[in-house]
Amino acid sequence: MKAMRILIANRGEIAVRIIRTVKDMGLIAIAVYSEADRNSLATRLADEAVYIGPSEPARSYLNIDAIIEACKTAKADAVHPGYGFLSENEAFARALEDNDIVFIGPTPATIAAMGSKIEARKIMEASGVPVVPGNNDLPDDPSAIKAIASDIGYPVLVKASAGGGGRGMRLIEEEKDLMEGIESAQREAGSAFGNDKVFLEKYIVQPRHIEIQVFGDGRGNCIHLFERECSIQRRHQKIIEESPSAALNDTVRASITEAALKAA
Repeated sequence: MKAMRILIANRGEIAVRIIRTVKDMGLIAIAVYSEADRNSLATRLADEAVYIGPSEPARSYLNIDAIIEACKTAKADAVHPGYGFLSENEAFARALEDNDIVFIGPTPATIAAMGSKIEARKIMEASGVPVVPGNNDLPDDPSAIKAIASDIGYPVLVKASAGGGGRGMRLIEEEKDLMEGIESAQREAGSAFGNDKVFLEKYIVQPRHIEIQVFGDGRGNCIHLFERECSIQRRHQKIIEESPSAALNDTVRASITEAALKAA
């Protein structure tokens, strides 16, 4: 049987690790590279390598057309995106699907749904998965918004539905600052993400940032790979991730991993 040809749409250490795994599985690893990475370890380790453009990521690793063309050139059966770059890009996943190339990751519909925090909250609520208290559809009337925030209970967070990294987010501790905080968050979100939609959520004081990694086979079967402790952050960006989390006991660990599988 012909070995499956996997194109790795990434660079650096991420690409190297995927290439090694692909080759260990007896499959063919195809690297892509920009001008800056022409002599990189990834290109030397891969079975094949395809040039995708200049050093600027926007013209190479973020260039969907260039990646699709590389897939066609290399006759790739599937693409592993790694993380970052196009790994959470609905348009990229859909472009691969349109060209009958397997995307080793979520479906375009799943990426789109999870790309909107508001839609993600609605899906989780409908599935019976616990979510932080909040409101998904803010009205236009300031009095109604203030009533919603009061029901949630201060302090509250104004959060952008799109994007991440702490942008489009404001902590509101008193009602007098609410409307100004919403308008400020909307301006920042609109500028950063092209989408100024925001929502309110209860602010959790001194939380732990725990993530559960879930792996599915595309046929409804999912497993979790336990938790990642991501609480050490600077400006809403994770500095270190480690596992297991020293903050979880077995009861809490079982509860959140079960919720993650239910969400998936």
